[in-house]
Amino acid sequence: MSNTDFALAVEDLTVSFDGFKAIDNLTLYIDKNELRVIIGPNGAGKTTLLDLICGKTKASGGSIKFKNEELTKLDEHIRVRRGIGRKFQTPSIYENLSVFQNLEVSYPTGRSVFGALGFKCTDEVKARVQVVAEEIGLADTLEKEAGLLSHGQKQWLEIGMLLMQDPELLMLDEPIAGMSARERELTAELLKRICKNRSVIVIEHDMEFVKQIAHKVTVMHQGKILAEGSMATVQADPKVIDVYLGH
Repeated sequence: MSNTDFALAVEDLTVSFDGFKAIDNLTLYIDKNELRVIIGPNGAGKTTLLDLICGKTKASGGSIKFKNEELTKLDEHIRVRRGIGRKFQTPSIYENLSVFQNLEVSYPTGRSVFGALGFKCTDEVKARVQVVAEEIGLADTLEKEAGLLSHGQKQWLEIGMLLMQDPELLMLDEPIAGMSARERELTAELLKRICKNRSVIVIEHDMEFVKQIAHKVTVMHQGKILAEGSMATVQADPKVIDVYLGH
């Protein structure tokens, strides 16, 4: 497979903070429509890697290509426009707006201040809200104030806000933290649905959950990739057991 066939090609990526290499010469390829889970001990560089891909942190060296376009020089908002969506650990929803309004304001109309001011709720937007609400399992709560949702529902709403922009790469940092068992199951189903037409990268610690969703698992350690493959392969790898799963 040539590098042009990947949704995301990260090569020799490095970022140093005061001489400490948080990401150290890392190479990673993500296929189109792949659900990749990144695991590893705290401090392995997992969140930093997502920060580099979305542009929150600038790389010291190496390359990040998305659909074969170099991203390292592009600002964060340009990367969003190119189709990269990122959800952080704490949900950032508009608590006092309804679920419908939260989704509606996330629709990318021209993405300028003037676009937002002249915003009209068109049939196109309503249709998109409906599709996304179904996808995240909140179609019955569209009129509900977002602040009244359960913890899990708030997380799904935030994923929905990203889906409104129809990203081709979606990155989620510990999406099931604090969720009930039932919410975890529903989240696993949700993630399997949304990777049908986009690539998804998930950082997660819960191994049972990882087993349910991952097409492929990447194990990071000290800013490098320690192992990569199916969950079964990675779980049986002595290096992985030693630095991560054994503790």
